[in-house]
Amino acid sequence: MWFFARDPVRDFPFELSPEPPEGSPPGPWVLHRGRKKATGSPVSIFVYDVKPGAEEQTQVAKAAFKRLKTLRHPNILAYIDGLETDKCLHVVTEAVTPLGVYLKARAEAGGLKELELSWGLHQIVKALSFLVNDCSLIHNNVCMAAVFVDRAGEWKLGGLDYMYSAQGNGGGPPRKGIPELEQYDPPELADGSGRAVREKWSADMWRLGCLIWEVFNGPLPRAAALRNPGKIPKSLVPHYCELVGANPKVRPNPARFLQNCRAPGGFMNNRFVETNLFLEEIQIKEPAEKQKFFQELSKSLDSFPEDFCRHKVLPQLLTAFEFGSAGAVVLTPLFKVGKFLNAEEYQQKIIPVVVKMFSSTDRAMRIRLLQQMEQFIQYLDEPTVNTQIFPHVVHGFLDTNPAIREQTVKSMLLLAPKLNETNLNVELMKHFARLQAKDEQGPIRCNTTVCLGKIGSYLSASTRHRVLTSAFSRATKDPFAPSRVAGVLGFAATHNLYSMNDCAHKILPVLCGLTVDPEKSVRDQAFKAIRSFLSKLESVSEDPTQLAEVEKDVHAASSPGMGGAAASWAGWAVTGVSSLTSKLIRAHPTAALAETNVPQRPAPEGLPAPAPTPVPATPTTSGPWETQEESKDTEEDSSAADRWDDEDWGSLEQEAESVLAQRDDWSTGNQASRAGQASNPGHRSQESDWSSWEAEGSWEQDWQEPSPPAPPPEGTRLASEYNWGGPEPSDKGDPFAALSVHREAGAQSRRDSWGDDNWEGLETESRQAKAELARKKREERRREMEAKRAEKKAAKGPMKLGTRKLD
Repeated sequence: MWFFARDPVRDFPFELSPEPPEGSPPGPWVLHRGRKKATGSPVSIFVYDVKPGAEEQTQVAKAAFKRLKTLRHPNILAYIDGLETDKCLHVVTEAVTPLGVYLKARAEAGGLKELELSWGLHQIVKALSFLVNDCSLIHNNVCMAAVFVDRAGEWKLGGLDYMYSAQGNGGGPPRKGIPELEQYDPPELADGSGRAVREKWSADMWRLGCLIWEVFNGPLPRAAALRNPGKIPKSLVPHYCELVGANPKVRPNPARFLQNCRAPGGFMNNRFVETNLFLEEIQIKEPAEKQKFFQELSKSLDSFPEDFCRHKVLPQLLTAFEFGSAGAVVLTPLFKVGKFLNAEEYQQKIIPVVVKMFSSTDRAMRIRLLQQMEQFIQYLDEPTVNTQIFPHVVHGFLDTNPAIREQTVKSMLLLAPKLNETNLNVELMKHFARLQAKDEQGPIRCNTTVCLGKIGSYLSASTRHRVLTSAFSRATKDPFAPSRVAGVLGFAATHNLYSMNDCAHKILPVLCGLTVDPEKSVRDQAFKAIRSFLSKLESVSEDPTQLAEVEKDVHAASSPGMGGAAASWAGWAVTGVSSLTSKLIRAHPTAALAETNVPQRPAPEGLPAPAPTPVPATPTTSGPWETQEESKDTEEDSSAADRWDDEDWGSLEQEAESVLAQRDDWSTGNQASRAGQASNPGHRSQESDWSSWEAEGSWEQDWQEPSPPAPPPEGTRLASEYNWGGPEPSDKGDPFAALSVHREAGAQSRRDSWGDDNWEGLETESRQAKAELARKKREERRREMEAKRAEKKAAKGPMKLGTRKLD
């Protein structure tokens, strides 16, 4: 039977990279890149080949192998695995790059910042402090060749080949025999002076001074060059001079050197070092300290190195969210660091956390996610959005906090392109209909209309036909002026989605009613919209062959490209209404409610001023609606068909309140009544306007609300009192003459009232009628409750002795 010896190198779970060795430091070891066979994760492999006649060097290499295997410290090169055979030694560590190679590469890319150098030197000094003060070991090889840098930019101390005990155990320092390393030895070792009075750390601190000189000035040519600090920062020079002083007794302990450099104004007293020190101890920090740290971290990330953010800050942020109580404060720095990741890394590290955050019940977390959705929406795929994100987001439509409802509406601008047919055309439209009709906050109703105009192109053809005209018409009856403007601009932004028939029979009648709106900004936008639609109709009338081109998008399944047509309008409106909501809801919640009920007055101080009018432009039938500002007098000089393409959607917040009233007017067929209602869109209370929608979320339901018949004019007789059988006395005249006179007088008074702008009386009457109606309802309800209580009490009869009253 034959037995074959196993090759330990072949069975080793790590393999060397085929790439050539990196710039290996002087010494017995050669540094190779490598990877773990099972996972492919990168590592560094130090290889020493045993050569005949080099027993002393082999013993030094084996001692370094043992030291690295037993020493564990965050600032010392991390040992992973090792292999020792008769022919070679393999030491596997975390993936690192020699400091010399790292500095050269960074110099070609623009150089290292002082922040990075300060933290790197801090780590090396901290490692020396650990060896000298905690382990009583002398490193004996501090130089550029003994320092390595990991992928996060952290400096690690290696090169443990010539380490020895400071207590004298095991003999003196081993002989190096390499001139490149011996040049870093302090002068007292060369001439034997001062050996009796030196401290155990004196030699290593001299070598630290040499390392600092090389970091800032390049390779050290000779020891005499240390007298010239060169490019060493001024804040570090005094402490550097202490290190390279001729008297070894005055060289500071590594711990004291750190303390001196961390003093106010010191080289290591900066935000980057403080951030790193906090991250190293974050597990033992109090929750309040963590909250404050993460809140301030976002401001500093822009000045921090990219590798540090990706490989050190990001894991701590993910850990803080997963296992800590950091909450919403980690979101801002998390998304800021996410910008440094590629698409694959973002999917692996950030998206799982984001999906989990959306299921949180923490309101602060939810609103931060909605506010910053723009930063991660491009990394979310459609199945994730529809199954894991949208079901949680829609709860925001029903939230009692107006700020969350507002942010939820605004987030639909980003989510709509990724929603499926059911979520977009059914579920979302149901919530939008309820918000637009019944939400008590005017800015939120306005935002809903704005968002619908923006996402209209993503809706199916049947949903567009069923929803858009009705929704924008409803918005034009809103008591809140910006909502009326949103309705007008919604028609404009989606102009290519309507047939010519709808433009003539549904849209223009609604817009014409707004020409007598109390708010001038609403009237201005209505006139411009009317001119645009009329121009469109006229062009088709002149050349009927254009009809197919004009209506090409009407029956299209969806036209996402058109979404960019209103980008400037929708983007401005949401931002503007956001600031408006902040003023009306968060700062003055009661004032916001009051203003929504008084549409007849000019826009309050919190609202933006009416937007400037646009520059005239050549009209188009289906081009984008570009925003452009211009002075007010330009509008008056422009022609009827010239001004639609450059529509200033920035006027959204102040121009949206009256078209819905017009749909009532056109359905009544009463011209005089129509003029009166158009001049006073607040003739019906807000409560009655929005509560008439019995089926919640129904866009199709008729928006006309029946009103009680008006009392006959004074002096008019009932039909039963009129003598229908015989002739009337001649002195009485026509019995309907009085009615005719009253009607003409009423129409004349309404025409006159437009010139006077006397809306106060109508508003007062409406308020008084509303208050009286509410008082009667409360009184009636109270009487009903008292009657029910009396009946219930009588039915029970007198109580028996010994029984308990259970009700």
